[in-house]
Amino acid sequence: MDPGCQNVRPYDDGRDKTAQVRDMFDNIAPAYDFMNRAMTMGIDKLWRRKAIAMLEPLHPRRILDVATGTADLALELDRRLKPEAITGIDLSEEMLAIGRRKVESAGATGRITLECADCLRLPMPDGTFDCVTVAYGVRNFADLLAGYREMARVLKPGGTLCVIELSTPTGAVTAPLYRFYTRYIIPAVGRLVSHDTRAYSYLPESIAAVPQRERMTALMERAGFADCSFRTLTFGVCTIYTARKPF
Repeated sequence: MDPGCQNVRPYDDGRDKTAQVRDMFDNIAPAYDFMNRAMTMGIDKLWRRKAIAMLEPLHPRRILDVATGTADLALELDRRLKPEAITGIDLSEEMLAIGRRKVESAGATGRITLECADCLRLPMPDGTFDCVTVAYGVRNFADLLAGYREMARVLKPGGTLCVIELSTPTGAVTAPLYRFYTRYIIPAVGRLVSHDTRAYSYLPESIAAVPQRERMTALMERAGFADCSFRTLTFGVCTIYTARKPF
């Protein structure tokens, strides 16, 4: 496990990371969708669509969406790929409550099921899903290597993992602009909108700490995945990772 990622936590109160992440997302759930749109200027929707386009040729029938949050990715997967069933899991009941309302409003209740569960202890049998997705969530895992191994366990042989995650750009111009925006602008707006003084300071800290690009694909390989690759988007602000469970 990458110790930097594991040790970066939302709050300084001594609790384990899983409990802190759960409480953080419960706290910010009412503001979460607004903040996602605002801090990415709506580009997060394009990133999700790009990832789904990469999955489209695979025609997955059963999909697990880990850290589903308010179900944005699950709903887009349902609209675009039309699988038989999507299961979304998340630690936060408050996020899931918003997600369930969105699923009901979209008329997708019979196709999308949202459950409260821990990504490190998935309540599904081995080899259940054709595809596992995670959008903007792996940096919140208490143990990223264990999380990848658990996702590999519930994938069918030959199944695909697709991870969308925020990342730090490395360009001479984009890197300092990104640092200023994430360290000062996003936390200030987040405090005003969500009223959680730490949540949107934790965001850039967790992005900086999570393994990125080659380090992330190397971790996926350690977890047992094959054909691990990544694709950077929007000057390196977002990265899509894909991998396959060997037959």
